[in-house]
Amino acid sequence: MQPSDAWIEDWLSAGRFATYLTVSGGSRERALDLYEWNARLSAAFLHDLSHLEVGLRNACDRQLTEAVVAGDTHWTDPATLLMLFPVASRRDRPSGRLYDANAIPRSNVERARKSATTVRNAPPVPGKTVAEIMFGFWTYLFSDLHEKTIWVPYLHKPFPPGTDRNQLNATLASLRDFRNRVAHHEHILTGSEAERRRIVSVTRLLSPDALAHLVSNSEVSKILAERP
Repeated sequence: MQPSDAWIEDWLSAGRFATYLTVSGGSRERALDLYEWNARLSAAFLHDLSHLEVGLRNACDRQLTEAVVAGDTHWTDPATLLMLFPVASRRDRPSGRLYDANAIPRSNVERARKSATTVRNAPPVPGKTVAEIMFGFWTYLFSDLHEKTIWVPYLHKPFPPGTDRNQLNATLASLRDFRNRVAHHEHILTGSEAERRRIVSVTRLLSPDALAHLVSNSEVSKILAERP
């Protein structure tokens, strides 16, 4: 560490650095080492999470293509989209007001379609639309709300027989929250090994071959073992 380290709090913020100081028992040198380790671990996790996200969305896309209704060419087209995500009235507990629980998924796809439209008055390219949809959308497909409309007829197929949707949903929800923490540069000093195992678990369900590739190219385990 340089003789003067006053830049650290200015650069990272006192609040952010305080987390690492606490874990390091007040040692500024170890705290900065931990920060660098956390940054390397986060980058390694983003590599693994990107593999999982691409594989998951492609598996979902392949299955949802079976749902396309007459007149549409892809499940993201309006009629099929409404069939997959029909108006689902739910009551908001604090306010007592009714709301459409599928409004957000539909709007996510509609926004992706607009982003994927590269030629005026031309339909969006399905592959570009799928790539524009965020990870959170794909993970929410496995919630209770979509069991009858999406899981039972379509999304159970890429997974081994007997796969527990509830457990899969909980695993993906945890990974969604974890990915958001990593993407926003929050610390992952605790719980990282459990999330690594979740990534492995879902990848194994979708493709043992993809898992072998992921494990052989992942640096997460190595970096975890190098914690200062």
